[in-house]
Amino acid sequence: MTSRLPCLFLLAPLVLTGCAGHSSTPKPASTLTEAQRDTALARSSLPGASTVGRALDVSGQASTRVAREDSLAH
Repeated sequence: MTSRLPCLFLLAPLVLTGCAGHSSTPKPASTLTEAQRDTALARSSLPGASTVGRALDVSGQASTRVAREDSLAH
């Protein structure tokens, strides 16, 4: 009986962990899109937030320019 006691203490957590309920569908870490997260960050008072805002502005300008050039090509 005494030799089974250490095994019982080692196996009990494994059995209990295996019986724990699991979610069938993983929950997303966030429901915001990447652009929404970046915009929220740019508007925050965190260090470097203004840099994120400028990067978003430059990215938006580049996207607009590419779309304009693409429309001229067709």
